[in-house]
This record gives sequence, C-alpha cells and structure tokens, in this order.
Amino acid sequence: MHNLKGKIAVVIGLGQSGSEEGWGIGTACAVVLARQGAVIYGGNRTIASATKTKETIEAEGGRCDVVATEATSSASVKALVEACVAKHGRIDILVASVGHSQPGCPATMAEDIWDRQMDVNLRSAYLACHHVLPVMETQRPAGGAIVYISSIAGLRYIGKPQVAYSTAKAAINQFVKTTAVIYAPRGIRLNTVVPGLMETPYTRAMATRYSTTATSVEGGAEKEEDQKEGADDDGSYAAFKRMRDSQVPMGRMGDAWDVANAVLFLVSDEAKYITGQKLVVDGGITSSTGRT
Repeated sequence: MHNLKGKIAVVIGLGQSGSEEGWGIGTACAVVLARQGAVIYGGNRTIASATKTKETIEAEGGRCDVVATEATSSASVKALVEACVAKHGRIDILVASVGHSQPGCPATMAEDIWDRQMDVNLRSAYLACHHVLPVMETQRPAGGAIVYISSIAGLRYIGKPQVAYSTAKAAINQFVKTTAVIYAPRGIRLNTVVPGLMETPYTRAMATRYSTTATSVEGGAEKEEDQKEGADDDGSYAAFKRMRDSQVPMGRMGDAWDVANAVLFLVSDEAKYITGQKLVVDGGITSSTGRT
C-alpha cells in the first residue's frame, strides 16, 4: 500500500516555521513520502529551516535535496523545477504546503498586507502548477499527482478575522477543482487536503499573532471569549490550546502527521481514480453545528 518507490516528489514549503517543537505540515509530508520510497526534492524559503526535514529523511535512509526557493517568485520556482528535472529527469509528485495568515477584515487590513497574503497563499499555488504541469504533461501516460494544502478557513469562518487568508484558501480549492478537470485527460491528478485546527510549530506563532479577543464556535454561532486568544492570565500557550481543542468535536487538535497521511493517500496509486476533490482532515469541525 502507498508504495512510492522510485517516485520523484517536489515538496514546496518543507521547512519548520515557528519554534522547533513538534512537526510542521510540509516537514511531515516530506518525511512520510520519503518513508514510502519517494525521492524528495524540496523547495523552501530558507535552507536552515529545512535542515530538520533533510536530516530526518537521510537518517532513515531516504534521499532529499533542498533548494532555496521563494514560492512567490516565478523565476525561483522555475529554477527549482528545472533543477529537479536536471537531476532526476521527471517529477511524479508535487506537494505545495505554503501559507501564512495575518489578521484583519476588509475595512482594517492594509492594502499591502492584502497583496502579500494573496502572493504567499495564492500566487504561490499558481506558480507551482505553472511550472510543474508542463513537465508532468510530457510524462504521459504516467502523468503525475499534485496535492495542495488548503484550510477549513476556506470553507467557513473559524473564529478569527483573517479575510485575506480565508479568501485565498477558498480560491485554492476552486483552482484545484478547475485545473483537475482540465488535466484529467492528460493523466495528471490534482486534489486538496483541507486541515482543520492543527497543533504545529506554526500554531504557537499564530497564537501570538492573533492576540486579540477571540471567538469560538458554539451553537452554530460565534461566541465572544473573555480571554485573549493565545494567552490566559499568566500568558501561557495552554489557554490557546484549550480553546482550540474545545472547538473540535473529537476534543483535540490534529497534528502534521494527520495531514501528511492524507497527502500520502492522495498521491499514491490507491487514489488513482480520485481527482478534483477536497479531503477534509478536521476532527469533525466542518460537519458540526458547534453543539456537543
């Protein structure tokens, strides 16, 4: 099951963000694919933050190259793709795990922040396909498999004023669906993994960034909370974690491995008849009214 031996996987965004505690989604995706035999060719904004990924894969006997890549730069993404093809001759898998959230509603968010959010969350998605799809097209009938990491913020309001991020993630869902139909006859599958509330190193950074009055989803409506999101009276991360856990019907946040295992399924031959779909990994949030 899920044998990726000999497959070449480009993973964009495989570095750790935030603290070094825990595992980031892109990191876990690269490690899980490598454990199933894929050769990883990673693109990341900084090499330093991808060191843990590369070292883990190689310590387990896998193969991983990492190239400094700015996901919002066409020239940089093009260079990543060309370098991979020059070394391995093909690209069988693309996993794009790039994203960043900034708070703000349309009235308060500065225009430059909106533009940067569209770049990092949406332009990066377009550029990855723009440069990888022509390579996969030449590999008929094998084609390739592409998975984007989206968010349930693109499906519903999740209690934080992050209008640009939510808009971009919703756009990715439709981008994947449309592109999947166009490229289905060419042997290329595209799907989206849609994580819910996950506990990763990025989560800790986000707890600080969203240090405003939080809202949680209860009874199908947003309820104002007295505490600051990300901090209780003593400023601990524990309050933020308790609030996030309580919003999930399963009673806890997921983690990067939950997302990575979903990605593994979608890029494997076991999912060869699945394209244009969203695989939601959220512990039941988007199926719930918020009542327990």
